[in-house]
Formats: sequence, C-alpha cells, structure tokens
Amino acid sequence: MQSADMMLRVLLALALLAASPEVARSNPADAAREAASALRAAAGSLRGARRTRARADALTEAVRAFEDGHAVMREILRRMVRHEVTLQDRLAAYEVEIETAYGVLLSVSATPSVVRMAHPSGAEGSARAAMLLAGMMPELADRAAQSRHDLEETRTRRLIQEAASDRLSSHLERIRQARTSLSQAVADRIDLPRRLADDPEALGRLFDAAQMLEDVALGLPDALLEGDAARADPVGQRKGMLALPVDGHVLRRPGEPDAAGVTRAGIVVAASPGATVNSPVAATIRYIGPLLDLGHVVIVEPQADLLFVFSGLSEVVAEQGRIVAEGAPLGRMGASAAAAETIPLEDADGAGAARVETLYIEVRQGGRPVDPLIWFRTAKDG
Repeated sequence: MQSADMMLRVLLALALLAASPEVARSNPADAAREAASALRAAAGSLRGARRTRARADALTEAVRAFEDGHAVMREILRRMVRHEVTLQDRLAAYEVEIETAYGVLLSVSATPSVVRMAHPSGAEGSARAAMLLAGMMPELADRAAQSRHDLEETRTRRLIQEAASDRLSSHLERIRQARTSLSQAVADRIDLPRRLADDPEALGRLFDAAQMLEDVALGLPDALLEGDAARADPVGQRKGMLALPVDGHVLRRPGEPDAAGVTRAGIVVAASPGATVNSPVAATIRYIGPLLDLGHVVIVEPQADLLFVFSGLSEVVAEQGRIVAEGAPLGRMGASAAAAETIPLEDADGAGAARVETLYIEVRQGGRPVDPLIWFRTAKDG
C-alpha cells in the first residue's frame, strides 16, 4: 500500500508539472501571446547554443515554454466547455418557451367561441392576447436560431482547439525526448545527439507552436473573455458546494486510519457496486490508468494548480487529455474493483448486509493535499 501511495504522489507531481497558476488568473489571450513569445525566444536560444550546458538550458527553456502554452490551451478549452453548457441551457429555455407558446395558441384556436367570450375583455380580448402571443413567436424563434448558431460555432472552435492542443502535446513530447537524449548522452559519456538548431524540422516545431498560440489569441471570442465562462476562479467560488462524484456517503475522513492503520490525506466514499462516477466540474482529464491496488486512477484538473484525484474505479469511460463537462461520466464502481475496500454496508451505517465499494478522493492545490470536505457537499451538509 505504501508503494501505491508513493506512486500516486509521483503521478500527482507529474500532472502538476505543466500547471501554470497564472493562467487561470490572467486573460487567456494575453497568456497565449506570452507563451508564443517564450517559444520564439527558446528557438533563438537553441539556435545560438553551442556548448552542452547551453544546449541543455535551451531545451529546458523550450520544454517550459511548451508546458506554459499547453496550460493556456487547457484553460481555454475548459472555458469553451463552460460556454457550451451555457448556450445549451439557453437554447433549451428558448425551445421550452416556443413549445409553451405554441401549445397555448393551439389551445386558444381549439377553444369554442362561447368559452372565449368568458375572457375578462370578451372575445376581442381573447383574440388580442392570442395575437400578442403569436407576435412573440418570431422573436423567440430568432433567439433560438441565434443560440443554436452560437452553440455550433463554439463546438467547431473547440474541435479546432483540441486538434491544436494535440499538436502541442506531440511537439512537447519530442522536445522532452531531445532533452532526455542529451542528458543521457552526457551521463553515459557518448557522442551527443544532433543539435536541434541543425534540424529544421525540430526547430520548426517551436515556431509552429508559437504560431498556433498566436492564432488562438487572435481568434478567441469575447464570450470566453467575459461573463461566466471567463470567471477567474469558477471552481473556487463553488467551494463546499460541489457534488460528490459518486452517489454515496463519506466513510472515512482525512487522517482517519483504515483497518490496516493507514491514514491518508483524502476521503473514502462508500458507494453501490456499479455506481457511476461523474466529474463534479468541467475539467481536463490529466491522467487515467490502473495503479497497483488503487484500481483505476483518474486525475482531473478543474483549473490551473488544482487537481481532483479519484481512485477505486473498476471501469473508465473518459479519455485522457480531453475536457469533460460537469456531470460527465468518468467511469463506474465495480463489484471487483482492485482498490475497493469492500465492506458490509451494516459496518458503515447499520443498514443491513448489502456490500458496497469505496472511492478514494484526494484534492491537491498548489501541489499540496487539502481537505476534500471543504470542496464537496456531503449528505451531512444537507
């Protein structure tokens, strides 16, 4: 179990490597331009680097610039997802209004004239009300059409940004490999790998990434820079109000020892076998994978420098690297989850002999564990 905890801490450290706390608090367009400028500066440093130390420093600078750029892209995609949800809700509201108005008009047209006379203003008043309602229909239809257009445009932009983010990830991985190869060659005292400055394709990746980020900065719609989608701390403003990712109850609080006497920084939630685990907020999936006796681990990033860790899933349906909306399914608990601390339900709340599975939840902010109970709303909170 200790080795599993150690590996989990390593995963959390790796997930935080590319997190930039300033991204969430700044204008993403400005942050994208800054990252693009840093990439161009890194390219210049690589061109001028001759000595081994200078090459290593230049590669480290390039990796850091790529990671900052990737953090910007993740924040932009999270804002897009939040904006999509807002547009979807708005469109649904307009459609309900249209259906309601249409139903009333049908009802009026089918009402016998004798009944329409019962209107306080008589048949004339009834007709006038119907005409007023009918006059509202085109405006409601126009609003719905505009919302539908905005929603489709936002989805298209998000797909384009996701493709750009994937390209950035590929470029970043290649630069990391170049830095690793150089470090390994120095350690093994073998011939150094080819300088990136002598590889037009490798150097071109930095300029390609810089251009992508500049294009992103120019193409960001105002809706992502203002309003709900652009709130600097959308998750922090809901601290203590987030729903638990699974329908269940808190079985063990932070610092409380389990049956083996092991204490952890997170909480353990008892849930039914097969229960769905959902993302409590719009977030980036930073990691998915099995981890020793912790079952499947899912690490999500709601915003820069904040990570939610869920372990104990038997099945995962989310995709690493993608953005999921609030309430989107991440996976489910299973009757044989490797990390499940399977216990009789009567031991948890005295409700009988049914068996439950357990989900471990840990929250990391700024690289440090914090009490998940200050973030999530539990049954005890009402």
